[in-house]
Amino acid sequence: MGQPLRLGMVGGGEGAFIGAVHRMAAALDGDWAMTAGAFSTDAGRNARTGEQLGLDPRRVYASFEELIARERGLPAGERIDAIAIVTPNHLHAPVAIAALDAGFHVLCEKPMAMSVAEAETIAGSAEASGKRFALAFTYCGYPLVEEARLRVARGDFGAIRLVQVEYLQGWLSRPIDAGGNKQAEWRTDPARAGLGGCLGDIGTHAFQLAEHVSGLRTDAICADLTTHVPRRRLDDDVSALLRFDGGARGVLKTTQVAAGEENGLKLRIHGELGGLEWAQMEPNTLALRWLDRPTEIVRAGGPGLDERTLALIRTPAGHPEGYIEAFANLYRAFAQAIRGDRTSEDRSGASRWFPGLADGLRTMRFVETAVANAASDQKWTRIDGG
Repeated sequence: MGQPLRLGMVGGGEGAFIGAVHRMAAALDGDWAMTAGAFSTDAGRNARTGEQLGLDPRRVYASFEELIARERGLPAGERIDAIAIVTPNHLHAPVAIAALDAGFHVLCEKPMAMSVAEAETIAGSAEASGKRFALAFTYCGYPLVEEARLRVARGDFGAIRLVQVEYLQGWLSRPIDAGGNKQAEWRTDPARAGLGGCLGDIGTHAFQLAEHVSGLRTDAICADLTTHVPRRRLDDDVSALLRFDGGARGVLKTTQVAAGEENGLKLRIHGELGGLEWAQMEPNTLALRWLDRPTEIVRAGGPGLDERTLALIRTPAGHPEGYIEAFANLYRAFAQAIRGDRTSEDRSGASRWFPGLADGLRTMRFVETAVANAASDQKWTRIDGG
């Protein structure tokens, strides 16, 4: 493996959930060393975060602009290799573009940007710089999500007819965004979250997972966006019908006001011969249902898994792996792609995949199309572009 790659971070300061998750995931396999950061615009929080992480105070910067400029000026053997962006959505594009243009690889939280236009600018910077760009669509890192994708791709279920994905949360059932909860506040602020609230926050996860595992592309959508909590400025509940290429039909349901729900991401895919079911809250189980034989239950680390799935598993069967490990699979693949070494291939010889530009552009087009469709009298709206 060699020396760890050096990671810088923008956002994720003291008290921020997702920044800590990124740091744990990046550290899990020893591929990354947290080296520098601009963690908060609050000087005290920024300094305390750097101190808690044991960083050299000289590499805890007051802004992302200072981080990029100062790190770029360091010798190649000292400067950071990549920047993780864990800020509210409105900063994704400015930070990503500046980092890529300065020659740094980028791993960014989702959604990719505030708009398709911003996402396309990020893609242009990545292509011009030749640097890698990854997105934190974490659920694709689960081993049994990969197993599900592989089984669909090899035709186990025949032609796919139905794709159903739901992501149910309840944490925004009350107006905590109006009561000072910082995580809720920015997610319901159009200036910082973008066009969609629930749609951008977890709807993009559901949409990306459905397309990734099914191998299908959505041609058109019919969407209903609702805001249940009075005076909330963005949607907190989304329902959509999906039409896929090849004739498959889908349903997407995401909400953050299903009181009592925790993190209920679930995917079902059915073809002419059978189907599968996977749920994020029981991630080590994949149910395979058949038209003409009993249901099968596949377990992480158990028999019958593809070599590409086994390459994502760290522990023997019966030792639960979860969210951090799934996230770490993305960081590991990202590191190996940057190194360009043979370890970026699994035991079958296939290159390890991580979500990137294509996923970011697709999900941003989904967001814009869903918003436009819901605001119109049009029944179906096509998703344009690649």
